[in-house]
Amino acid sequence: MSSLSLALRDSSTMLRRNLLHARRYPSMTLNLLLTPVMLLLLFVYIFGDTMSAGIGGGDRSAYIAYLVPGILLMTIGSTMVGTAVSVSGDMTEGIMARFRTMAIHRGSVLFGHVAGSVLQAVISVVLVGAVGVAMGFRSTDATALEWIAAFGLLALVALAFTWIAVGLGMASPNAEAASNNALPLILLPLISSAFTPIDSMPGWFQPIAEYQPFTPAIETLRGLLLGTGIGNSGWITIAWCLGLTVLGHRWSKAQFDRDPR
Repeated sequence: MSSLSLALRDSSTMLRRNLLHARRYPSMTLNLLLTPVMLLLLFVYIFGDTMSAGIGGGDRSAYIAYLVPGILLMTIGSTMVGTAVSVSGDMTEGIMARFRTMAIHRGSVLFGHVAGSVLQAVISVVLVGAVGVAMGFRSTDATALEWIAAFGLLALVALAFTWIAVGLGMASPNAEAASNNALPLILLPLISSAFTPIDSMPGWFQPIAEYQPFTPAIETLRGLLLGTGIGNSGWITIAWCLGLTVLGHRWSKAQFDRDPR
């Protein structure tokens, strides 16, 4: 069997393994989905009219359109906590050490986690997006090409943060620590432009919200779905995603190749 065939075979096996784990233990995924859904309900139905007035809209429908792209990116950050916990469990339970001794393609172990996590993140985004549509979100001006670009953007962001989550899981001594270490992936969208425009924030806080990966991704997604200006946010998002993917991949691979702890 060629090296490529071996890699594909073992990677598909590891992918099935991780999807099977997710199917057997759905409570983790459901709990992580609860955060973006609850925030969506809270900010639309409780604060919707007030927030809409703050961004110059007429009623809460304007704020739904503003909010949903940010919530979709937050959903990706939330699902990454589950990825970190899953990887940490494999590390502490000894299965990673066992995989190192087996005659399998070494990269397939990490690929299984990454591919499975990206797939779960995309499904989670679709589910949360369906909740947003049920609440009144509409994207009537987006073309088919813009929808494809939006889907690709979400998948690229999910890939980048999955590699970071895998590295966090491998570096954590246990599942509880992995969950805590991955918490910034949920907190960063909260201090981005997801809920309110950056220019409405205090001057000292604006750089914190602006110079982070979620803000340009949110602005790009808004531009694709709502027809607002994207500017250079698209290129900044791609740069962030590529940088985080390379960093996360090298970090995860280095930890996988080191001696078992």
